[in-house]
Amino acid sequence: MISFQDVHKSFGPKAVLRGVNLDIAQGTSMVIIGGSGTGKSVALKCVLGLITPDAGTIMVDGQNATQGDHDAFLARFGMLFQGGALFDSLPVWQNVAFRLLRGSLKRPRSEAREIAIEKLRRVGLTPDVADLFPSELSGGMQKRVGLARAIAAEPGIIFFDEPTTGLDPIMSGVINDLIREIVVEMGATAMTITHDMTSVRAIADNVAMLHDGVIQWTGPVGEMDNSGDPYLTQFISGSAEGPIEAVR
Repeated sequence: MISFQDVHKSFGPKAVLRGVNLDIAQGTSMVIIGGSGTGKSVALKCVLGLITPDAGTIMVDGQNATQGDHDAFLARFGMLFQGGALFDSLPVWQNVAFRLLRGSLKRPRSEAREIAIEKLRRVGLTPDVADLFPSELSGGMQKRVGLARAIAAEPGIIFFDEPTTGLDPIMSGVINDLIREIVVEMGATAMTITHDMTSVRAIADNVAMLHDGVIQWTGPVGEMDNSGDPYLTQFISGSAEGPIEAVR
């Protein structure tokens, strides 16, 4: 469904992606791990067409991510943002139904509200939350609203950007379980970027480690602990000793 083919991207003299090759099969959940500043978010933005690679190709279901009708292309995706990215001035239901109230996916207002309430129920929120504003919600509830928005238009591909950032361990577990359940139910292709190993084990079918601009290791999540790759082993263990230099 998603294929990175020798993708390069630099910002001035800093080379971030140095030849990324990675395939994400349809209906599977791929989690990309790596330290801060290794290019995980850049890779995601390249898929979305927000950043244009300097070289290489990204194909999404056979279509070049940098060509064609970009609005129609983006309509296929759902996105859970790291910081929630809810609109403070809109009630919860309008946040969830944001894409259903405008553009090519536009639905009648009453229908969009019904869909929003249905998606809120799916992530464990009651209908009365629909008319609240984001500022009236806890961090965990805001994350659930963000997840409801990500699935509101029934996308075939969903991106998760550090989905448990800012949440306590219990709520992180709840969000991880919800993500896994929803991705399986929808049969969606999922791409998650995170450095939270608990999320990796809960969400992933397959794992890819991005380090020094390339995919250092990729494989099924069940093979991660016995990969034999020194970079992956160091990252999983959180050790300061190993081939990955710790910034002191």
